[in-house]
Amino acid sequence: MSRIGVVFLLLLGLSVATPGHAQQNPADPGAAPSTSKPAKAAKPKKLSRKERKALAQRADIESVQLQKRPLSEKDRELSEAFFVDGLRYLMLEDYNKALERLLKAYALNPANAAINYKIAETNLLSGNLSDATNFAQTAVKLDPKNAYYYLLLAQIYSSQKQYDQAAKVYTTLIKDVPDSGYYLFNLADLYMAQGKLTEALSTFEQAEKKFGPLDEVSFKKQQIYLKQNNLDKALQEGEALIAANPDEIRYVLAQAQMYAANNRLPDAIRVAQQALQQDPSSAQARMILADVYRQQNNSQESQKQIKLAFESPSLDIDTKVRILIDYIKQLPNPTLNQSALDLAEITTRTHPKEAKAFSIAGDIQTITDHKPEARANYLKAVKLDNSKFQIWQQVVLIDAELNEVDSLLLHTDQALELFPNQASLWFYNGVAYMLKKQTAKGVKSLEYGRKLATDNPELLAQFDTQLGDAYHELKDYAKSDAAYEAALVFDANNAQALNNYSYYLSLRGEKLDKAKEMAGKLVKQHPDNDTYLDTYGWVLYRLKDYTGARQQFELALKTTKDATVVEHYGDVLYQLGERDKALAEWQRAQKMGGASSLIDRKIKDKKLYE
Repeated sequence: MSRIGVVFLLLLGLSVATPGHAQQNPADPGAAPSTSKPAKAAKPKKLSRKERKALAQRADIESVQLQKRPLSEKDRELSEAFFVDGLRYLMLEDYNKALERLLKAYALNPANAAINYKIAETNLLSGNLSDATNFAQTAVKLDPKNAYYYLLLAQIYSSQKQYDQAAKVYTTLIKDVPDSGYYLFNLADLYMAQGKLTEALSTFEQAEKKFGPLDEVSFKKQQIYLKQNNLDKALQEGEALIAANPDEIRYVLAQAQMYAANNRLPDAIRVAQQALQQDPSSAQARMILADVYRQQNNSQESQKQIKLAFESPSLDIDTKVRILIDYIKQLPNPTLNQSALDLAEITTRTHPKEAKAFSIAGDIQTITDHKPEARANYLKAVKLDNSKFQIWQQVVLIDAELNEVDSLLLHTDQALELFPNQASLWFYNGVAYMLKKQTAKGVKSLEYGRKLATDNPELLAQFDTQLGDAYHELKDYAKSDAAYEAALVFDANNAQALNNYSYYLSLRGEKLDKAKEMAGKLVKQHPDNDTYLDTYGWVLYRLKDYTGARQQFELALKTTKDATVVEHYGDVLYQLGERDKALAEWQRAQKMGGASSLIDRKIKDKKLYE
């Protein structure tokens, strides 16, 4: 090789073996191509199969021609130049140019093991496994003492799922190449990947005879024994690991877990407590104990251990959340509710800067019907991370359920600044304005939100129902009726739409037959609802069916606490000529509070006003 070629190869950290001389210390790491690369160049289009075949054929033809005569110094230097150029392109991941240069080097010097090796590696990286196999096999034949060539060939076979072939390569490597015994571990891992557990175990045992006991080998042997359902052997291996590594708590914990998983509960407790002696803060040991005590139906001790685990700083927030999610799947449950609440409280206390801690606590409190507390935790969660719409949604839903209008308006306004395209937020914002008697603002929010809900028919119907109420308040009766009609198209049994639509029609004295049909349908579905009975009674009253109306009001009076229902009953009694009874009902309605503005006049004049 020329001096220039040698210097350039040394700078690259590479070497080229000449025919007949083993390459004892190649720079690249064999089984896996080097991961140390310069900045990536743009990857060109891969050579087609036809193009690769043409290149290889041309290289073979040229090499056959050259083999007819001895390799000259000039050809050797030219081959080295092509080789170095190929390596440069290989490092840049330009496999097309790398392969082109390497094949030119091969054409000049086909018996060079390093060139064959690099061509095999390049083909492997570019996905041409067939050619990679052929060139790797040649490299091994040319230099049967180079371990890296075997490793590349084994990797190529493994890439093609030809695991038996890969195992044969490792076996030959270990037998024929000096100081290659440590590749027994690779062979054993290959057997494990194939599920050949007996062969893997035998190979690990060979490695132990050669290198002595090794923790990782013992651990893998333990896994093999478990897969073979040889629990006693697996446990023996675990005890040996603990004895050899008395300060390594992970082996103690693994052994405790194995005992617990195989119903050896007293042993599991013994070993888990051994782990706690080494590390009293070990959350994993506490969790193992909690599970074992649960299996023994010792719920008190189980809960004690899991709480101690949650208090431990070694139990991370994600693990706690996963455990709490398991609780949520079982809630509400009288035997678990308090435990879940306690664990949620510990989580928020030990992770005061984690939004997910407060969010999961809020979920548990919501399910267990602790709504105000849940809302407080959700608000803490959004203070730490306001990007989760679902949490804002929970806050708004609780506001609505608790009928806290000021909070509902405040929180929907805040959430809409972050999520202006969420239709449900506009819905509740509109409802809040309606409840605040700011009907015009409510209509504006509802109309805007409705435009966003066109792909959600159910939500669209809720908007229409609410808009029906809102337009009625604004005395825009045409729009009100149209909104109710639209809601009933989606759900003909929409109780709010049926009730409010029929009642407002009765107040206006319009479409009373339609109002009667809707109110009657609603009462048939909900025969004990005093509000619906009152609506139906009032529709009948407006139709002058006073006897029918009286019947509905008397049914409603059995459960109602609404002054309007009592006042209506007095009105119908007056129409039926029972004026003393009517006065008594009006007086009762007045005392209850919430009757119409005409109630005082009715009582004073003992006369019906409408």
